[in-house]
Amino acid sequence: MNQKQNSIPISVEQSKLLGSAQRVKIIGAISEVAKTSKQVADELGQSPGSTHYHIQKLYDGGLIDLVETRTTGGIVEKYYKSKAKWFDSDEYSLDPVLSDDYGSSDATRISLRLDLTPDQRDELAEEFKSLMEKWVTITSTSKEEGEEFAIGFKMISSKKRSDS
Repeated sequence: MNQKQNSIPISVEQSKLLGSAQRVKIIGAISEVAKTSKQVADELGQSPGSTHYHIQKLYDGGLIDLVETRTTGGIVEKYYKSKAKWFDSDEYSLDPVLSDDYGSSDATRISLRLDLTPDQRDELAEEFKSLMEKWVTITSTSKEEGEEFAIGFKMISSKKRSDS
């Protein structure tokens, strides 16, 4: 399994645009099928104005594409689609909430070490992506108001790299 499947590299500035649960939900809503701001707002139970604002920010930031424009009865409908389902950055913890010095007592930390083959590593990474996608879907369709949490995943070899 290719761990970079359905992902594109992004800049630090672009990754900051994804530091919002609402924008992550929007990316999830338009990752497979192009939709209008109104369709996304209806699907996510959000206000059309707020959804349009966030879609415009994602578009201006180069994370989504305008794939079609239709005019029906004088109304212009713009259809947007995410450039990818996953975005990769060279910076791991760009979300300041995930930094160790963020002052929250409500943090859950989980860590362990495993001996993995390259195939097992890729499989584990794909399983984490699937788990995160599942929770994006669950939270996108929930009508209950929740609290926003930052969630990060980092898997790195503990083998020291040589500087040569």
